[in-house]
Amino acid sequence: MTYAITQSCCTDASCISVCPVNCIHPTPNEPDFGTTDRLYIDPRTCIGCGACADACPVDAVFPIDELTGEMSVHVDINRERFSEIPAEHPWDRPQFPRSLPTHAAAPSVAVVGTGPAAGYLVQSLLRSTDAEITLIDRMTTPGGLIKFGVAPDHPSTKQIEHTFATSYKHPRVRMHLGVEVGRTVSHAELTEHHNAVVYAVGAPGHRTLGLPGEELPGTLAARDFVGWCNGHPDIPADAVELSSERVVIVGNGNVALDAARLLLSDPDELVGTPIADHALSALRKSEVREVVLLARRGPEHAAFTRSEWVGIQQRLKGRIVVDGHGGAAESIASAEDGSTAALLRELPVEDVVWDRAPGEDRRLVLRFSSAPQEVVGDQQVRALRVGDRPGSRDLGTGMVLWSVGSRGVQIPQLPFDEATGVIPNTGGRVEPGTYVVGWAKRGAAGGIGANRACALETIDSLIDDATAGRLHHASKDAKSFAKLLRSRSRR
Repeated sequence: MTYAITQSCCTDASCISVCPVNCIHPTPNEPDFGTTDRLYIDPRTCIGCGACADACPVDAVFPIDELTGEMSVHVDINRERFSEIPAEHPWDRPQFPRSLPTHAAAPSVAVVGTGPAAGYLVQSLLRSTDAEITLIDRMTTPGGLIKFGVAPDHPSTKQIEHTFATSYKHPRVRMHLGVEVGRTVSHAELTEHHNAVVYAVGAPGHRTLGLPGEELPGTLAARDFVGWCNGHPDIPADAVELSSERVVIVGNGNVALDAARLLLSDPDELVGTPIADHALSALRKSEVREVVLLARRGPEHAAFTRSEWVGIQQRLKGRIVVDGHGGAAESIASAEDGSTAALLRELPVEDVVWDRAPGEDRRLVLRFSSAPQEVVGDQQVRALRVGDRPGSRDLGTGMVLWSVGSRGVQIPQLPFDEATGVIPNTGGRVEPGTYVVGWAKRGAAGGIGANRACALETIDSLIDDATAGRLHHASKDAKSFAKLLRSRSRR
């Protein structure tokens, strides 16, 4: 019996390394690895051993006979991937993780952050070295993006946190929470107590719309809305008001889909997920009946992935329409097979009347080729003004969410590239003894699994420097560092 990979795939390639017949692709050495939203199992060569299902950290792999009803679409997606590819897949050359040479002393390493990039880095450090590791995070709960950035109705994706938690309990790992670099401790103090410091701080900043009125109450980053649903401690429980019948989300990537799906879901479907109590209570009382995904460009440039689209389409079932504005119907009809725009072919196209209140049934409207110009309102958002030919149009709404990308933030005493929003580095090395991994290293692109290869590259740089004796000379130890933290933090 063959297996298939489903929507929650994290693409970290754990399954590839255990497959005895090389039937899971793309592999890390193939050109499109890291560009697909999931990995795929070739049903022609799979022998049904189940090793991939055992290795998968997010429970994304199932026997095909268990994928019935709505889940059967994933069987077709895996099969279609190989429809025009020969069944003979050449094996990659074996690659083995590096180890620290025996003559090099085991370093003490501080890792700033506890999200997926930090998780993969710690796993690899424990395997490749005898390093003593100190984990610090400004949050009082570990997990980073997995804890607060993955939508609560994606519990299987959140499961990877348990994999990292095992490493965090290793006897060579210590964790200090509620510690912020630049406030609780400085970078210089980290280097004083550790031979190496690795920043896995993600991209906590976000790009804004740059529009007049975007500071009005009722505007919020879509990522912050998802964080609010997850109970992010920096986002107050009363930060979201769901009294508007229509919500407009600027952007149509995966985070925008997450926000739209949560706003339009039956709250009973969210019971039992890690959703925060205040969010579930607010969604039960929500007056939102229509969510608009607004995109500056046409359907051919839609930013969501096929996996996320399949998920929201199954959840909303017939309650998704395309606004016919801007020739959307023609663009979708002429879209190339296999493209993102082609996924929209079966949707109804309507000339939405924006002056009319939303109907009683909840629905999602996709509006393309429409650029936001101004958030309109006095004390509260009342409309989003968008560019329209020949003039402009107001989309009545009491809430505007934007989902136009994340970016890194400056860390005191470290260089920062304002243009790219990353910490400048070469292969993860900022300078000998100071390193970076994850979104802070490469920008806010790539899913959870992309951090695995990213972490290996950074560790290679760290091992090179440790072998050459280029790491920081730590004049104080971990016990002294813990004492320093106790003197500065009540948490």
